[in-house]
Amino acid sequence: MAKGEVTRKRILDIAQDAVLAKGFDATSIDEIVAGAEITKSGFFYHFRDKNALARAMIERHIEFEDQLFDDLSHRAAELADDPLQRALIWMKLLAELLDDMPGGHPGCVVATAVYQDRLFDQGVREANRRAVEGWRKRFRGMFAAAAAEYPPREAVDLDDLADALCAIIEGAIMISRAVGEPRVTARQVMTLRSYVKLLFSPKVS
Repeated sequence: MAKGEVTRKRILDIAQDAVLAKGFDATSIDEIVAGAEITKSGFFYHFRDKNALARAMIERHIEFEDQLFDDLSHRAAELADDPLQRALIWMKLLAELLDDMPGGHPGCVVATAVYQDRLFDQGVREANRRAVEGWRKRFRGMFAAAAAEYPPREAVDLDDLADALCAIIEGAIMISRAVGEPRVTARQVMTLRSYVKLLFSPKVS
């Protein structure tokens, strides 16, 4: 990795830790510069302003999440051919991954930026939208495959079901941090998993 890339990554790492701990508004460029041990002009070489930094953080988060979810999908596909079983395995693997995080999930850059979107320009808001719509598309595809084989027992909008998974994850992270219970997020994913299992279970004649 080139020196410039190393510096850019260090800036993003330091910024992410600070933002997840206290938010974008309470994170200053000065403290990022001090933490990265660079000059302020060095920071501006990589990021024009805080908006550019936020966009880069969100794009990196999207890339990280895509890789993580792809890995879970590949593992689930290796364990089951049935689309419903793959979805249930995927959710269980996600819950296990969340449960194994020391101290719980550290938080989500996208959610933090959305909560403080008054600070940002349209480019950051668009990056947030791409992140959320990407999750919706991914989760909907997983549930649509299950629905094609197992018609839902009750009418359900698959986009809404996909959004519910996203909302469960983000909301449970907040609850987990508020009550100091790291395992809440994994339990909430498993609760939704139980609903998905019931929703797509074949009706008894």
